[in-house]
Amino acid sequence: MATCPPYPTQPSGSGPAPVGGRPPHAHWWQRRRVRYGALAALLALSGLVILALVRRQTGTEGFLVGLGLAVLPVPLLVAAFRWLDRVDPGPWRNMVFAFAWGACAAALIAIVANSFATKWIATATADPASADTLGATVIAPIVEESAKAAAVLLVFLFRRRDFTGIVDGVVIAGVTATGFAFTENILYLGTAFGADQMAGGRGIASVTAATFFVRVVMSPFAHPLFTVLTGIGFGIAATLTGERRRLRRLLLPPAGLLLAMGMHAFWNGSSTFGEFGFFAVYGAFMVPAFGLLTWLVVWTRQRELRAVREELPAYAAAGWLTPAEPFALGSMRARRLARDYAGHHLGKPAARTVAQYETYATSLAFLRRRGRLGRAGADFAVRERELLHEMWRRREVAQPALDYAARMTAPPVRVVAPPWPVYGVYGQSQRYAHGAYTQPNGPGLHGPGLPGAGSPGPGHGTGAPGPVAPYPAYGPYNPYRTQP
Repeated sequence: MATCPPYPTQPSGSGPAPVGGRPPHAHWWQRRRVRYGALAALLALSGLVILALVRRQTGTEGFLVGLGLAVLPVPLLVAAFRWLDRVDPGPWRNMVFAFAWGACAAALIAIVANSFATKWIATATADPASADTLGATVIAPIVEESAKAAAVLLVFLFRRRDFTGIVDGVVIAGVTATGFAFTENILYLGTAFGADQMAGGRGIASVTAATFFVRVVMSPFAHPLFTVLTGIGFGIAATLTGERRRLRRLLLPPAGLLLAMGMHAFWNGSSTFGEFGFFAVYGAFMVPAFGLLTWLVVWTRQRELRAVREELPAYAAAGWLTPAEPFALGSMRARRLARDYAGHHLGKPAARTVAQYETYATSLAFLRRRGRLGRAGADFAVRERELLHEMWRRREVAQPALDYAARMTAPPVRVVAPPWPVYGVYGQSQRYAHGAYTQPNGPGLHGPGLPGAGSPGPGHGTGAPGPVAPYPAYGPYNPYRTQP
């Protein structure tokens, strides 16, 4: 399936060269800096407006108390979603955008739209109590989930390269909902604190303590759980290609959004189900749903690691990777060990280099899987060259560390001594020198071939030995010190 030349080259472009060798002039609104600046300004303006609205409703003291309490679950939730995304981590800027959109833009849309709709219903029906109930169970789920889904849609449309599957959808949706819940918790906790100040509530019996327990301790995952359903719809749609699947690709995101709205409405309406309705819905519905979705995401994560182990051996056979790398890259423990090993011997920049190499290799495995299943886009070859080029630049630091990690984490194999006499140190190759390691030749020589391309890998037709196990069977070893 890999089709690029022996050494990755920069894409030359498919269209004719512009006159004079200069690219055509782009309009000012098409420049990346202009678009990023406009988006940042929009989010900043939304943040200032939402800050003013929340502060006006809670007061300065209530706002500060709400802010201090609402921020507590945020690091845990963000860390959980980042952990899910460790196999093929997306750029931090996507997560920052998702959180900012949820905390600023989505929260502002929800506050304005919910208030307007509730007041309109109360005026039309002359029944404020029913208007509040209808607003909480019908209006709020529709408005809030739609506002949060907009962030997932934007990343799906404009960061398509970073949005390739279910885990990406879950992470973007979950981080967006975490930002939204953060702002909403400031409002609820600040309002509760103001009520306690007026009524004299103190301690565990206060409204603030009860609100904190329900929203931060019991159900910090509520908003992420709802919006993750939307993210799963977008994530499945990202894996579908072809005309026959076009209808499903278009219907899955709205279906996920409708499920998110329904779960949100059911959760908000639990307070109307009687005295213990909230706890019944929490125990019989929310907790099992949270467990089921957690299992689904963890299973998907393990499936991604298996895809890495299954797809990368083709590149190892062609010489781009060492034979041990697919195993190491398909194990999170081996990856961490490789980063730690490189950092211990060469410093933090080397650990970052290994982490980047792991990310590019994982993206390459996913790209190959999509190509093998007929789901790759028209830029398959270009993207493959880019990933292989980035890996080639980092191979001298990353490959020894990953080989070491594979050696340390490989399952033990029972070795039986042969009946004939063995000369030399047992466990070492008699053909290759102790610690010798054959790197693929550089560009312009006999560089590594590619699976399916018909060009030979290292050691084929060059007279050079192929890749061999470079490490001794036991004893301390530092590949950075012994590698030629």
